[in-house]
Amino acid sequence: MAILIENATVIDGVADTARENCSILIEGERIVQVGDVDCEKLPAGLERIDARGRFIIPGLMNANVHLFMAVNLESLSRYWDRYEDIILEASQVALKHGLTTVFDTWGPRRFLIAARDRIASGETVGARFFCAGNIVGLDGLFSPDFFSRAQEVASAVMTRRINAIWAEDMGRHLMWKTPGQVSAAIDAYLGRGIDFIKYASNEHYPGAFLAFSPDQQRAIVDAAHARGKTAQAHSMSVEGLRIAVEAGCDLIQHCNKTGPVPIPGDTLDLMARRNTGAVVFPQTDAGLAWLLENLPEEQQESWRVSHRNACNLVSAGVKLLLANDGAIMPPEWPTDPQWGKSWVTAPEAFNLAKLTTGHFVWFEAMAEKGCPPMAMLHAATRNIAEAYGMADDLGTIAAGKYADLLILEKNPLLDAKNYRTILSVMKSGKIIDREALPEHRLMSRDIEAPCEEEGRHIPFLGSGGRFPFSCC
Repeated sequence: MAILIENATVIDGVADTARENCSILIEGERIVQVGDVDCEKLPAGLERIDARGRFIIPGLMNANVHLFMAVNLESLSRYWDRYEDIILEASQVALKHGLTTVFDTWGPRRFLIAARDRIASGETVGARFFCAGNIVGLDGLFSPDFFSRAQEVASAVMTRRINAIWAEDMGRHLMWKTPGQVSAAIDAYLGRGIDFIKYASNEHYPGAFLAFSPDQQRAIVDAAHARGKTAQAHSMSVEGLRIAVEAGCDLIQHCNKTGPVPIPGDTLDLMARRNTGAVVFPQTDAGLAWLLENLPEEQQESWRVSHRNACNLVSAGVKLLLANDGAIMPPEWPTDPQWGKSWVTAPEAFNLAKLTTGHFVWFEAMAEKGCPPMAMLHAATRNIAEAYGMADDLGTIAAGKYADLLILEKNPLLDAKNYRTILSVMKSGKIIDREALPEHRLMSRDIEAPCEEEGRHIPFLGSGGRFPFSCC
């Protein structure tokens, strides 16, 4: 099947400016020609799309998502046999909202690989995705690294199984190993089908402690590169960030999150010189104001510093990558007392963490921080493809690359909010029926209506320890 898109303004991610009255010829999954197309040499059976007055950009990419975030005990139990379906649902939601390629940086490896391969084979529709499995050096889902409170109510059988599904043999015990032993473990893990390595330079929370020594980190990166795979680090402090850059990481996740200490100038310079991919989690001014008003005081300085870091990364000319920990949370999630008010439960207008709209918030936040419009587009397309070693196939609109395109109603270079004006999504040369996605709603469903018995139920104690039935 051949498609000719005509009369468009194309922002291809290659040229420094948009190309007006431009055509794109697509055959099968890939782009054949961009620019002036010889109409006398067009293939038979061609489908023409008139994109006059429209703007075409490469399909958006996200450098850090979590396609399985049904990590509350309720969902893990309720959907025990549907983990793969949840991942497919999230990939379809991502595609619906303009993300044609995403990178899952933490999740249940076996189920992610199965869903990834179903999409890659064409068996089902979804955003193209690549996965890392566990964050090397962190333990399982029900461990102190993540949600240890679940151990208080889950059986020992379930706790052991869930932790094993997430961490396998890539947990905290590796911190005790020699660099050579860590390297061997990484090589074995890559042999299980993951696409790249993500390891912990810092612990997860509060994040100041180093997880692996500099020598261990270099061994991890070298082992990944020896297999032709990229390596990235989870960093949470200025020292964790610096050591990961010096270890040779291809990209660093949420590198603007460095606790109460801003990134030193020499580390910014080092990242720029080495062309290290800087994954940034920015907040809009409105989002930052909400966080400072609603979060505990000990978290507020961290968010102020993350805002300052994002601005400094822009000014230093570091290679920026769009990401947001994008996920679909279970609909019951906001009512879980463990979460309350946090950056992942913020109002949707400036909630960075949503898989549906968080990438649009990212553009708006970075525009406020002075990031040039074309640099923002590159951060969401070309830079991600380069950092993950996939620039031959993805990231720009050019001959030979996958035909991953968005048709927008308005010019995104004029206003970051125009990224929201998606008219059509094309992935691998096929127009996506966005209205049909997701095909099955599990995490994206509405919360169930109250059951019959809830209308008659009288709790013994209400909020605040009061008797709800008391007339006094």
